[in-house]
Amino acid sequence: MDPALAAQMSEEVAEKVLKYRRDESGWKICREGNGVSVSWRPSMEFPGNLYRGEGIVNATPEKVWGCIKPLAGTLRDKWDENVSSFEIIESLTDMLCVSRTASPSAAMKLISPRDFVDLVLVRKYEDGTLSSNAINVEHPSCPPKPGYVRGFNHPCGCFCEPLPGEPDKTNLVTFFQTDLSGYLPRSVVDSFFPRSMAGFYANLEKAVRTLYD
Repeated sequence: MDPALAAQMSEEVAEKVLKYRRDESGWKICREGNGVSVSWRPSMEFPGNLYRGEGIVNATPEKVWGCIKPLAGTLRDKWDENVSSFEIIESLTDMLCVSRTASPSAAMKLISPRDFVDLVLVRKYEDGTLSSNAINVEHPSCPPKPGYVRGFNHPCGCFCEPLPGEPDKTNLVTFFQTDLSGYLPRSVVDSFFPRSMAGFYANLEKAVRTLYD
């Protein structure tokens, strides 16, 4: 992938995701519990929803980031039930890459295995926040694979935010904006994401305890 084009494209995506983080308007809560809130609003990118999750994880930002970072060495596929494999297709810089993520079947196999090819940019902010910012791309070395439906991530990502005065806790804000493709009933998709995101936080909470002991 052309590095200059990738850099420009990824910065535009990161600015969009940062706007999602700062914009508190229009969100409707669809799931709450165990300290995690999941909300949604209509997507401006495709005929679906933009989902936002927020919750405090009882671990340092470094540990949380190690579990979720979309870079080489991530522990994501060891604990996230929605990630069966993760690989770097092309590394453009230390903070910019193209990745392929595969997910297993879900929702009692109503959703068959998916894979996603994304351009991913990591940003570091002055307050110590780390963010990942991703969008779907095509890549010549990663055409569609048999056994997987190719899904498409519209601007999405997460913010791993330190909590002042509480170094062993992290505020994690996540944004999912995914077109699963295929011929899925809207009701299946709309029920899958809030449940899946709540599970993401619960499994991450377990992972930061078990993977670092």
